[in-house]
Amino acid sequence: MPFDWPPWGVMWALAAALFAACKLLTWAKTERQSASVGRQLAYLFGWPGLDAKAFLDPRPLPPDQKPKGGEWAFAAAKLGLGMALIWGAVPLVPADAPILRGWVGMAGLVFLLHFGTFHLMSCAWRTGGVDARPLMNWPILAESVTDFWGRRWNTAFRDLTHRFLFRPLSRRLGPRGGLAAGFLFSGVIHDFVISLPAGGGYGGPTLYFAFQGLALVGERSRLGKSLGLGGGWRGRAFTALVVIGPALMLFHPPFVLRVVLPFLQVLGAS
Repeated sequence: MPFDWPPWGVMWALAAALFAACKLLTWAKTERQSASVGRQLAYLFGWPGLDAKAFLDPRPLPPDQKPKGGEWAFAAAKLGLGMALIWGAVPLVPADAPILRGWVGMAGLVFLLHFGTFHLMSCAWRTGGVDARPLMNWPILAESVTDFWGRRWNTAFRDLTHRFLFRPLSRRLGPRGGLAAGFLFSGVIHDFVISLPAGGGYGGPTLYFAFQGLALVGERSRLGKSLGLGGGWRGRAFTALVVIGPALMLFHPPFVLRVVLPFLQVLGAS
C-alpha cells in the first residue's frame, strides 16, 4: 500500500480488504447450488451482511417479513439524521474541541451508513423477497451486554464470529474459551483498522473488547444474576456503562485526530 496515502484512505482500504475476505469466506463455505449467479453476485457486491445462507436461500421471503411504509420512512429518517450530524452539526462544534467534533462526525457516519443506508438496502432486498435482515436491531433497547453484542449491534460481524470462531472453538475450548476468542478477534481486527492507520493508540481497541468479554461473563455469573445485570433497568444501565464508558479506548484520540477529522474535511463537513 502506498505510504503517501492519507490515514483515512488507509483505514478504508484495510476495512474494505477485510470485508472482502469475510465476504468470500462466507460465500465459499455456504451451500449455493440452488442460488442463481445473479443472487450470488448480489450477495458479494450488493449487500453488506454476512449471513450468506439466508441471503442465498431461493425461497421467497414471507409477506409478513417484508418492510412496510413506516420502516422505509424510519430508515430514511436515520439517513437524514446522519447527514444532518455530518454537514449540519459538525461545523457548529468549536474548532478548539476537536475530539468532540470527531465524535459527532463518527455518530453521523454510523447513522448515515449502518442505521440509514444499510437499513434502506435491507428494505429494498426484503421487498424483493430476499432474506436480508437489518444489520442494526435497535441496540438502544439492549437489556444486557449479551443482548447488545449477540443480537442487536452489527449482526453481520456477529454472524461471522459466531459461525467461524465461537461455535468451532467452543467445541474445543468450551463456551468461555470460544467467547474469549471471539472478543479477542474483534479487538485485534479493530486495532488493525483503527490504530494502524492512526499510528497510535495501539492496544486500546483490543482492551475495549476484552473488557466487553469480561463484562459479559460477569453478568452471567452468580453475582451478576443476583444483581440483576442480565435484564431490566439494571441490565440496561450496566450495558450502557460497559459499552459507552470505555469507548475512548476503542475510538482513541489518535484515531479521531489523524483519521476521522481529516476524513470529515474531505467530506466538506468541517
